[in-house]
Amino acid sequence: MFAARSRLRGAAREPNPMRRIFVDTNVFLRFLTQDDLDKAERARRLFASAVAGEVVVETSLLVIAEIVWTLESFYGLTHDEIAEQVTTILTTPNFECPNKELLLEALPAYTEHNVDFIDAYHAAFLQRRHGVSLATFDRKHFRRFPGLDLFDL
Repeated sequence: MFAARSRLRGAAREPNPMRRIFVDTNVFLRFLTQDDLDKAERARRLFASAVAGEVVVETSLLVIAEIVWTLESFYGLTHDEIAEQVTTILTTPNFECPNKELLLEALPAYTEHNVDFIDAYHAAFLQRRHGVSLATFDRKHFRRFPGLDLFDL
């Protein structure tokens, strides 16, 4: 009886939407660094299936920040190299990430102002939030962003 009910419910369902897959930091890193060729190839196939419209891949803001931090601190990539690779990720078809547009705004600031990525992200965030001041002890980096109102502590 269970199988019969299951078949009936399955027959009446709408087609499944495109499969969604959350991608963790290590998958991106294997793909970008090619330091484990088997895992890099498996990651490439996943991303190729997104480009082909077979799946939607998604990740979080923290994964993107972790990618930047790891590429910079562990792999020694330059800001320009990292920005290029992260831009490639963020502009992949069928790729979703919260605040993707804001991340794409932060990347040029990260390279042009030679600041930490998180600082560049926060500066881009604050530039959209007119009338909000920034309280920070890291005034050196944030002074590089015109238009930011720094709160005197």
